[in-house]
Amino acid sequence: MLKRERIKKKIYITRTEARSDIFEYIEMFYNSKRRHGSNGQRSPLDYEMAHQKRVMCV
Repeated sequence: MLKRERIKKKIYITRTEARSDIFEYIEMFYNSKRRHGSNGQRSPLDYEMAHQKRVMCV
């Protein structure tokens, strides 16, 4: 989807421009607050924070 909607329709002059545009697309598309059933009804952000805490304790 990213390739079809964004990358194939643009010509990027620099790698930085490409990275910036792709990052913007992902941030717009990906909802970091929506809850997901596969991770215990946590938002992706909450899940990542809990994971980081577990990693730091090990």
